[in-house]
Amino acid sequence: MRFMSYKSGRKFGIAAQREGQWRGLTEGSSDYPGTLLSLIQAGGEALSKAEAMLADAPTISLEAVEMLPPIANPEKIVCVGLNYRDHSTESGFKQPDFPTIFGRFNSSLIAHGDPMVRPEVSDQLDYEGELVAIIGKTARDVAESDSLDHVIGYSIFNDGSIRDYQFKAPQWTPGKNFDDTGAFGPWFVTAEELPAGCEGLRLTTRLNGQIVQDASISDMVFSVAKLVSILSSFMTLVPGDVIVTGTPSGVGAARKPPLFMRDGDVCEVEIEGIGKLVNPIHDRISSAKSRVA
Repeated sequence: MRFMSYKSGRKFGIAAQREGQWRGLTEGSSDYPGTLLSLIQAGGEALSKAEAMLADAPTISLEAVEMLPPIANPEKIVCVGLNYRDHSTESGFKQPDFPTIFGRFNSSLIAHGDPMVRPEVSDQLDYEGELVAIIGKTARDVAESDSLDHVIGYSIFNDGSIRDYQFKAPQWTPGKNFDDTGAFGPWFVTAEELPAGCEGLRLTTRLNGQIVQDASISDMVFSVAKLVSILSSFMTLVPGDVIVTGTPSGVGAARKPPLFMRDGDVCEVEIEGIGKLVNPIHDRISSAKSRVA
């Protein structure tokens, strides 16, 4: 199943894909099933029932609505750094034996088509294409062998990083939380449509059409299953929590000369079987929203 969160006028909506078409309803409609987050939190057959309810809903044109992050207000956005060996090497870090964990906040999230914004205080906006795993069942002290049972689906993230602010202090929080730098989408795909843990799927990032990152999800040091198990050992993961699983090598900061994103650029992150997340790049001083198809 595939679900998309969107806004039409002032109303929030949800759509499901059926035979290549998106069919959706907005809040206030008699059969509106609720937000994607509320459906995930409801558990059980809530998603499959919602898909059935949306099967006869009006067709939605992606160009006619405002796409939103699949989950705009998760309780937690847990990000993983240095989760591909080649990226650890290019960044000058020894590969850690334990995941490098940091947090993002909802205020940094944007959707497919929205501009990623380079702030006036820096010219070091970098791309990081990443797989997102979304929790569907409360997880606490979960064994790795059982952890994928707690993942309900997947999406894509571009963890836009302001590199000079990321390394102003040992903690990376400032450089990872500028407004309008966390692109999330374009939609949500349930786990049964994809290989377990998305193993073997290809992740590709393109800047202005040129491939800058290309790797297999299987190259992750800590797989989705390992991450859920490790994270649940020290925090309770709840339905709707978002895990951003790390980026492969090829980031702009590691290139010689560095390749940072500029006003007018377009960045695409594609994961086979899931889709393509596309965002234009704007400077803060010219950040009036535009959209891309």
